Amino acid sequence: MIDVDTITPQELAGMIDHTFLKAYGGPEPIEKLCAEAREYGFAMVAVNPAEVERCAELLRGSKTRVGAAVGFPLGQMTSAAKAFEIRDAIERGAGEVDMVQNVRALQSGNEALVLAELEDLAKTCREHGVISKVILETCYLTDEQKVRTCELAVKAGVDFVKTSTGFGTGGATAADVALMRRTVGPAMGVKAAGGIRTLDAAFDMIRAGATRIGTSAGVAIVEALAERRRNS
Repeated sequence: MIDVDTITPQELAGMIDHTFLKAYGGPEPIEKLCAEAREYGFAMVAVNPAEVERCAELLRGSKTRVGAAVGFPLGQMTSAAKAFEIRDAIERGAGEVDMVQNVRALQSGNEALVLAELEDLAKTCREHGVISKVILETCYLTDEQKVRTCELAVKAGVDFVKTSTGFGTGGATAADVALMRRTVGPAMGVKAAGGIRTLDAAFDMIRAGATRIGTSAGVAIVEALAERRRNS
């Protein structure tokens, strides 16, 4: 488990998915997002698929990957549409794919559809050296359903399970992260996302078992840790 008492600002930045998923605005926020990602060394920038190609250009030569939010934010498109979106994002430069699961299919008992989508995600990403993540959207699930999605993700070979889109009725909680970590075991990635805006909130998620933090407040969080270390 990661020790938040000794983690450095640089190490924390390497766990952060720097996020901009708004559907409006000019090019400036994307340019700022990528400039900050370069400066701080964030793991990736999380953007809508329409922004992937531009971000790949802006981040060329850096260690920060471009992450595409697929099936976003509801996960309710067809499996064929999701499959196309995954492949299109990878062709445009995505190094990671965060895909929203079909929550209604899971809740309706159609686990075969959920598993098939996860297997396609994992297989396609693995073939291209891309990191795969499934978004559970935990605010709509019972604990039993959260566990079941995690089990399906493990079976499919997905790299990460992720709590939330940030567009639902609730975001990440330490309890959900801990439940997901217990279910997937120590080797699989767990990403906490949705409503994480402070250093202490990020630390709560890491203590619970998160290995990635999705947030639009990455700069503030890393700067807060740097300030805390200077004053300790």
